[in-house]
Amino acid sequence: MADPKPRSSNRLARLLVLGVLFHVVYSWSIFDIYFRSPLVHGMTPVEAPQPAPASRLVLFVADGLRADKLFEKQLDRAPFLKDIVMNTGSFGISRTHVPTESRPGHVALIAGFYEDVSAVTKGWKHNPVEFDSVFNESRKTWSFGSPDILPMFADGASDKHRVETFMYPPEFEDFAEKDASMLDTWVFDKVDEFFENAQKNQTTLDLLRSDKIVFFLHLLGLDTNGHAHRPYSKEYLNNIQLVDSGIKRFVENWDAFFNHDGKTAYVFTADHGMSNRGNHGDGNPDNTETPLIAWGAGIAGPDRKNAVVDSYSIDWGLDKLKRVDVNQADVAPLMSTLIGIPYPMNSVGELPLAYLNNTAHYKAEAAFRNARQILRQFFVKQESKRSTELYFEPFPFLLNHEALIQEIQGLIAKDLMDTAIEKSQELAKLCIEGLRYYQIYDWLFLRGMISVGYLGWIANSLLFVFKNYAGYSFGAIEEDERDRKMVTYGAVVFFAAFSAFMYMKQSHPNYYLYIAFLVYLWAQVFKERRFAWTLITSNLKSGAWMMDFSKGALYFVGLEILVCSYFAREILTPALIVAGIVWPMLTPESFQKNNSGILSYWRISCIGTSIFLMLPVEFDEDMRLVTLGGILILVSGIFAAYFLPLYAQAKLPGTKSRSKNPNEDKAPPAVIMLQLLVIFLSIVIVNDTSSRLKAKKGLPLLNQVASWLILASCAAIPMMDSVKEGQHYLRRLVVIYLSFAPVFILLSISYEALFYFCFSQTLLSWLLMERQLYSETSEPLGNDYADVTKRVTRSSSKAAANASNSNDASFRFLTTNDLRTATIFLFLINVAFFGTGNIASVASFTIDSVYRFFTVFNPFLMAALVIVKMWVPFFLLSAVFGVVSRSIRLPAFSLFLLVLSTTDVMTLNFFFLVRDDGSWLEIGTTISHFIIASSFIVFQIVLFSVGHFLVGRVLIPEVRVKKD
Repeated sequence: MADPKPRSSNRLARLLVLGVLFHVVYSWSIFDIYFRSPLVHGMTPVEAPQPAPASRLVLFVADGLRADKLFEKQLDRAPFLKDIVMNTGSFGISRTHVPTESRPGHVALIAGFYEDVSAVTKGWKHNPVEFDSVFNESRKTWSFGSPDILPMFADGASDKHRVETFMYPPEFEDFAEKDASMLDTWVFDKVDEFFENAQKNQTTLDLLRSDKIVFFLHLLGLDTNGHAHRPYSKEYLNNIQLVDSGIKRFVENWDAFFNHDGKTAYVFTADHGMSNRGNHGDGNPDNTETPLIAWGAGIAGPDRKNAVVDSYSIDWGLDKLKRVDVNQADVAPLMSTLIGIPYPMNSVGELPLAYLNNTAHYKAEAAFRNARQILRQFFVKQESKRSTELYFEPFPFLLNHEALIQEIQGLIAKDLMDTAIEKSQELAKLCIEGLRYYQIYDWLFLRGMISVGYLGWIANSLLFVFKNYAGYSFGAIEEDERDRKMVTYGAVVFFAAFSAFMYMKQSHPNYYLYIAFLVYLWAQVFKERRFAWTLITSNLKSGAWMMDFSKGALYFVGLEILVCSYFAREILTPALIVAGIVWPMLTPESFQKNNSGILSYWRISCIGTSIFLMLPVEFDEDMRLVTLGGILILVSGIFAAYFLPLYAQAKLPGTKSRSKNPNEDKAPPAVIMLQLLVIFLSIVIVNDTSSRLKAKKGLPLLNQVASWLILASCAAIPMMDSVKEGQHYLRRLVVIYLSFAPVFILLSISYEALFYFCFSQTLLSWLLMERQLYSETSEPLGNDYADVTKRVTRSSSKAAANASNSNDASFRFLTTNDLRTATIFLFLINVAFFGTGNIASVASFTIDSVYRFFTVFNPFLMAALVIVKMWVPFFLLSAVFGVVSRSIRLPAFSLFLLVLSTTDVMTLNFFFLVRDDGSWLEIGTTISHFIIASSFIVFQIVLFSVGHFLVGRVLIPEVRVKKD
């Protein structure tokens, strides 16, 4: 008879590949369902009312400027803008959209459209804006500033010569500079140079003196200083002063150039704010609330009759003025109206009339045209949806749109401007609601499809685990080959029918992939229906089904607790404390008596690690904590180097050595001594680099090279010190622990290194607990196994081969008792997730630590290093998990697959918790939760592969049980 092991291995490989592809594709469903932008084409532009109040527009975007840092009572740091707010122009808060990154913020400001959330993954300057913008509708736009922002609007313009750019080199964006405000100084100087040269070029002069022109000044200094020094630093606050003085100089020179003709409109705002950690990206109000100040031609002056009094205005000392808050996309129609150009065709911004200083007739006409522009989008979207639906249900509130349009026109003709404005704004809101109505038109179908797909994966993978790793082979039950073929044919017909239905609906290509996975997974489940039915009925007939059900229910409760931890990481603190205190109390008394040292170690390490989950995720640099963490790691490494030979020779109670060479580990391994030296150098380098950066001396080349060499050594040492036959597992784990330590030290700015030390102790104590507990309770587990054997019929030789995938006959099958080990593993993963930050929030991780490696702005390399830092605890956990699985005699993939098969319970929770309304903080958080959960399988496969590589062949001695 053929060996069943290759067949099982092939099935396992297919399952893992299927799981990765399924979760990668289904992760994208969040954008297709909730956040695919309703971008429509085929409209004709609607021009703003004429004559325009301004001939030219100047847009200042202070990248990364928070509203509170500009408007707070210490506004004297920006005296020119303060004077504008108090005496000349209008002001308010511009609320940005998630994600609060530079690209989508500028798209909203300049195109009036909230770009597809997924567009942030496409890059910045290499992905031009693919729809209409204010710049594209202008006669000519000159832009000055960052090479990361300017090209996307220039390359996306219908006429490449319409948008001209002046950019500094990318290497100017250096976070180690004494003051990144030099980026803004460069912009203001470059504008002065431009005007000097323009005096000598008649073509440029003619363009400058024409109408419908735009100047765009992108000021990146605040963003760079905020990242490098935090938004409350003197560098950031002084940069506000520099921007203020630069704008004052620009305005004076500009007005003089145009002989103070009063035909210029000025708009000052920001693309996003910044958290106290110097990051942005999520929906935190510090990131979403930006200043908006407008003045000049066509702009209303300060309104003291309708003052807004709330916590913002009082705290800022501006409670005697009217504050006009807007959504970020509203700025685009405002700019279009001011210079009389067509509104960007995909703009969904609502014109903020309070900023306009013009006649009531002009305002009414502007509001009406703004509404008509959005209405044209609505018509195109409606007709597109109508043409693809078998039964079309139109948006009910715009069925009489023609009557509403005629009513508005009649009101304007009768000079009832206030009523006309109200009706126009009502029409604009209805159009936006209508666009959303058609955006979510297929939500019920799509969400149902995705949910059924995830349930299909859970069912399919669990059946694989039961059949191959839990011993439920039911050798007497074989699915009929003809029946399996009929299921396949039925699945093909079902997919073809759904594909035809989606083709008629002109569905997005991704939907075909969703259906394909759904049909395939449920076809596989249906092929195993006899096995599944026998599995259910045989367990129900046994006497242990209630106990098994209870354990499964507790496991499910554990998954729900983990779901809650994503919203409040603090919930993991009591969970860890309970695990540290209660679990030992539930073990047999003999175990507690014989292993008091291990139990105390487990309790102390759990309580110590739990503290970090209560600490704030926003913290300043504290090299004392970094140094303390490094010293503790160094001391623990010295301790391990000294006692490791004793462990390897089994001189400590509780182990039994199988080492073939009794003299191989009498002295501390040389590799560990080398690692201790690297850790010591890391502590010295990180302190020296930090002190030099604080002193504004820049990043020393020697320190930079040393940091990169240490990073390379951390990856090289575990590979060079490969696992040899008979190498003790503790020796290997110590090498891994010390290899990753320098990375964490170099990338830490506060308590992260301390967390690494405490978390490592928790992992080691968990390993010792599981090993000793399994050894001393293996007889009860054996009885459970025997009970399972009585309940079902097995083909023992085939099942054993499938279960172990190994020639080691000591491997056993999974039982419900192993759910506890899986639960602890999942809890430890979440502890690693949230130990030093909230992984669901982009702004909870600081990039300051990457300055030990480089300081020139490079978002992708910065993100890569931050991700490396985040992954370090998981690599260590994966290595320990591999040893735990082998220590309790489970096949390598069994416990791993059990985890993968069930964690989509969490994914479904997050899928239905996703929000596309409410605060941007809520929206951004729910998106990241789903993406993390859905990507968990890919993450776990990487971890398992790394763990298998690191500890795959180490010697794991049997545990000697103490006798009373």
